[in-house]
Amino acid sequence: MSPSNAEAKISDGSNGVERRERLTHTINSLIKLRQNVVVAYCKLSGISSFESRDAETHSIDPDQLRTFCQIMVDYTAMGHFEVYQRIIEGKERRKAVKEVAREVYPAIAETTDYLVDFNDKYDAFEGTADEMQQLQGDLAKLGQIISIRGELEDQILAALEQK
Repeated sequence: MSPSNAEAKISDGSNGVERRERLTHTINSLIKLRQNVVVAYCKLSGISSFESRDAETHSIDPDQLRTFCQIMVDYTAMGHFEVYQRIIEGKERRKAVKEVAREVYPAIAETTDYLVDFNDKYDAFEGTADEMQQLQGDLAKLGQIISIRGELEDQILAALEQK
């Protein structure tokens, strides 16, 4: 490697150790954001524990829904721009990552569409009785989507973490 190439690698921070550290940080940040989405989802849905989830009644404040949607959009965007973009653009070289992504990314993209559509649908939520009734049904499906996305995402993250 010529000295100028070595200097470029040092100055742009692209050596293998630094890339691995950035990847680990990105994965940990994505997992933390996902946890925040799940916690916010449970609060929004009025679920304080698994055992009492069917017995609780709960009303949703419009600001609480907007806050949840922002956390969800941040999580979705981070996954897309920090993890999946490289795969989508064909820049990922590791075979294991490409194989897993080929299998699960289409379903992740579908969950992304659902999360974005949910956010758009409830952007102007005011908490009317009709909106609340529709939201209850949409929240049930949203919980399933978040769960599915997490399972699919974990497959890609596991492949990314392999050496």
